[in-house]
Amino acid sequence: MLKTFHEIPRLRPQTPILDRAATPAQLRRLGEAELEELANELRQDLLFSVGQTGGHFGAGLGVIELTIALHYVFDTPDDRLVWDVGHQAYPHKILTGRREQMASLRQKDGLAAFPRRSESEYDTFGVGHSSTSISAALGMAIAARLQGQKRKSIAVIGDGALTAGMAFEALNHAPEVGADMLVVLNDNDMSISRNVGGMSNYLAKILSSRTYTSMREGSKKVLSRLPGAWEIARRTEEYAKGMLVPGTLFEELGWNYIGPIDGHDLPTLIATLRNMRDLSGPQFLHVVTKKGKGFAPAEVDPITWHAINKLEPLGAPKKPKPPSGPRYSNIFGQWLCDMAATDSRLAGITPAMKEGSDLVAFSERFPERYFDVAIAEQHAVTLAAGMACEGAKPVVAIYSTFLQRAYDQLIHDVAVQNLDVLFAIDRAGLVGEDGPTHAGSFDLSYLRCIPGMLIMTPSDENEMRRMLTTGYLFEGPAAVRYPRGTGPNAVIEPGLEPLEIGKGVIRRQGAKVALLVFGVQLAEALEVGEALDATVVDMRFVKPLDEALVRQLADSHELLVTIEENSIMGGAGSAVSEFLAAVAIVKPLLQLGLPDSYVEHATPSQMLAECGLDAAGIETAIRARLA
Repeated sequence: MLKTFHEIPRLRPQTPILDRAATPAQLRRLGEAELEELANELRQDLLFSVGQTGGHFGAGLGVIELTIALHYVFDTPDDRLVWDVGHQAYPHKILTGRREQMASLRQKDGLAAFPRRSESEYDTFGVGHSSTSISAALGMAIAARLQGQKRKSIAVIGDGALTAGMAFEALNHAPEVGADMLVVLNDNDMSISRNVGGMSNYLAKILSSRTYTSMREGSKKVLSRLPGAWEIARRTEEYAKGMLVPGTLFEELGWNYIGPIDGHDLPTLIATLRNMRDLSGPQFLHVVTKKGKGFAPAEVDPITWHAINKLEPLGAPKKPKPPSGPRYSNIFGQWLCDMAATDSRLAGITPAMKEGSDLVAFSERFPERYFDVAIAEQHAVTLAAGMACEGAKPVVAIYSTFLQRAYDQLIHDVAVQNLDVLFAIDRAGLVGEDGPTHAGSFDLSYLRCIPGMLIMTPSDENEMRRMLTTGYLFEGPAAVRYPRGTGPNAVIEPGLEPLEIGKGVIRRQGAKVALLVFGVQLAEALEVGEALDATVVDMRFVKPLDEALVRQLADSHELLVTIEENSIMGGAGSAVSEFLAAVAIVKPLLQLGLPDSYVEHATPSQMLAECGLDAAGIETAIRARLA
């Protein structure tokens, strides 16, 4: 019997069956009667592990039984198992030889937060962004066929990720090439169907069985000799299945749809997967799970329990929390409500990031002007373009790493037509434990080359608020990029005053060295400025660049230093370099930023130190150049 837990264990639980299933090969040696207790042990072990490290929580709890069933039925790693996004892959990591490394999860030099090819042969495809699994598994299935291999390809995708256009592009292509692959739809939000229970489980077993399949194929051969008979039989079967199961869409695309079945019913999962394993062509299994399953608080509130921080050790003295102001996302959320109250043309758009981008208050106060388009970044940007064509003033709230997915729409649909769309780009720069797939390392580089873009980098909360107003009033595409977390707790002016476009500000006057800061490293730069008696400048605007100020600084200083939490290649420092070259000013220039490599997961402070973007690193680099 599956158990429900009410607390996260502080001590490592006793797991005698899980101890015998350190790898999928060992798992497959267990008897089916042991698997339900294995699920209980795995769930409890996952609770303990994430409690020690923090990390994604609810999604993994919801796929405990599915993970066991997939590794039990399929011959992984020879059969290719591809997880979408990867939030749910912690149980997979535990069952694939990494249980003893779970204490290092999301820590520097430890296990990654998501599946990663270099980490394990069981991680067949590196992920972090959504909706890639079906395309990747299809590619693997095609490659296996070309190589004459019989291995299976399985994609596990959530109902949220299935909203993205890329997933449907792959769903459309697979039947065209007759791929032997399985897609498992993990429906954990009841967004597609509530048809779960004994009848649907029974139907799934019947429709996936060899008896049904062989009868269907035999009937097809007989009826195909009779004019029109097979078509009538096919439509009759289709309509009958359509009345009983919600898979008509997938059937019409050319998939053999089975489900929905209870994703926590291990016997049904295993029986159905075994039946489907032996079927040829594109197979689609719809399983319904509960996010946070088996942990009572997460079942009730899956959003809050999507991810957690690590637990403090028992008996440890409580550390007083330092005073902290609002997060940058909170500043955006408040500004959006304030601006919407003054301008009825404003519309807020998010690709499934209401909580993360802090649009909750806006969605409640202005529901008719709030649009959550689900995980569909390309659609979000072109939707904004269409609104702007008709006089609306759309604001797209999006993470830097996810705007990469809509780059063509940003150029083709917004910028080329010079439309009034403001991009509020959250999570710019390094984001910490989620690693390189989620870092906003490239936005200044990929935005700066687009003609007509206004690009701003606030150094504190008040500047951010004023820049949002500046971008909103700008006639054309504008972007404000800001980091995750809190800022220096600057005093926030309540009004909606814009900044003068293209003007930086000297924050400290010094000699010899000028630090040109683009963004939130201003605090570190001021500290270094004091140590080196250097001039410190808050540049504010990446495009248009304050060329007059750059020329002034070049005339009066021996060394210019640009600082940004973006790729050095093509970033704000490159803009300064290009301007100096264009006007034939020869001046030593040191560009500090993110290196030409992926910065691996660690705490944000560790990542910044590794890149030399903390105060010590900036000072060391400048002293080395001066020497």
